[in-house]
Amino acid sequence: MDEYRVIETPGAFDEAVDLLLGGEGPIAVDAERASGFRYSQRAYLIQMYRRGAGVFLFDAPAVPDFSALEDGIRAEEWVLHAASQDLACLREVGLDPDHIFDTELAARLLGMPRVGLASVVEELLGVKLAKEHSAADWSTRPLPQSWLKYAALDVELLVDVRDRLVDRLDETGKAALAGQEFDAVLHRAAKPPAAEPWRRLSGIHSMRSPRNLAVARELWVSRDALASETDIAPGRLIPDASIVAVARALPSTRRALADLREFTGRASRSELDRWWSAIEHGLSTDELPAVRVPSDAPPPPRAWAARNPEADIRLKAAKAAVAVIAEQLDMPVENLLTPDFLRRVAWHPPQPADAVSIGTALAQLGARPWQIEATAQIIADAFVEASQSLLDATSEGS
Repeated sequence: MDEYRVIETPGAFDEAVDLLLGGEGPIAVDAERASGFRYSQRAYLIQMYRRGAGVFLFDAPAVPDFSALEDGIRAEEWVLHAASQDLACLREVGLDPDHIFDTELAARLLGMPRVGLASVVEELLGVKLAKEHSAADWSTRPLPQSWLKYAALDVELLVDVRDRLVDRLDETGKAALAGQEFDAVLHRAAKPPAAEPWRRLSGIHSMRSPRNLAVARELWVSRDALASETDIAPGRLIPDASIVAVARALPSTRRALADLREFTGRASRSELDRWWSAIEHGLSTDELPAVRVPSDAPPPPRAWAARNPEADIRLKAAKAAVAVIAEQLDMPVENLLTPDFLRRVAWHPPQPADAVSIGTALAQLGARPWQIEATAQIIADAFVEASQSLLDATSEGS
């Protein structure tokens, strides 16, 4: 078996940079984090492969400065699988490409039934990849050889996969639209931090009392502070379900909290004073959170028939029309047009609701030119059809 070496010294780094710059063609890139184990989303291992150079496994925390590598390869095409998952942690260490090819996104645009890396590699190259270490704690040091082999294989075949996908994109006439999609992923602005991130607690949406919500909020804030301080994933300290269970029960004493069976997690008892302090604050604070958060997003479609029947008819007609186009293009509907974009223009259609106005509205939401070209007119036609059916129904009822 090949012995894989982790690059963690200045000399090894300089040698790797020289070899990568001397290679040819696109550069396959991947990153391994420790999601579920660590609070941060930093890269703990960065893998690269280039023809004529080989595979390189960088110990990201041990490399203080990636600029020499960045300067040499930034202008080359980087090949990533599900690039949106890795770009942030790569940028965090100073690695930011000018051009990317996203093999997962290309597979989606081509209508491949399964788009995970192992499935795509098997379909295109006939090679089976073992995925047994995909959820490993990559902050572990030293990294076992079996993990390093897994990490190396994630990039070793990626350029070959890219070449097969390029051929298929050319054959299906999808190369240009794929380029627009890759560019959109590369230049997508980072989401601003949520105003109230604690509301992402799993199970919190069914809670209707401001006091219960206040306790949940204070527990989340306290857990987040401890997680950040210790660089441990919050859910490993106390899971979301524990926070929600405590917020529902509203224990009146520290002892009652300790006796709550649903209150679990590695830090549930060792940090009991911390959690009880948070609960006391939640029980006494005058700063109670709103039960419902104002939003400019349309309500869930299931509520449209009652709240806005005209919009409901528009959405159903447009969804059916867009689905037909997606089937013709052999790609998932959500890759043809983001469902939220369609919901927004159906809820508040531009006036006049013609193809030009709808196209402008979709562009403002973030739709790409090819998506607008493929859908704006059929959405406009669907809206006309919906209005006519509503008129016909009104006439028959009068």
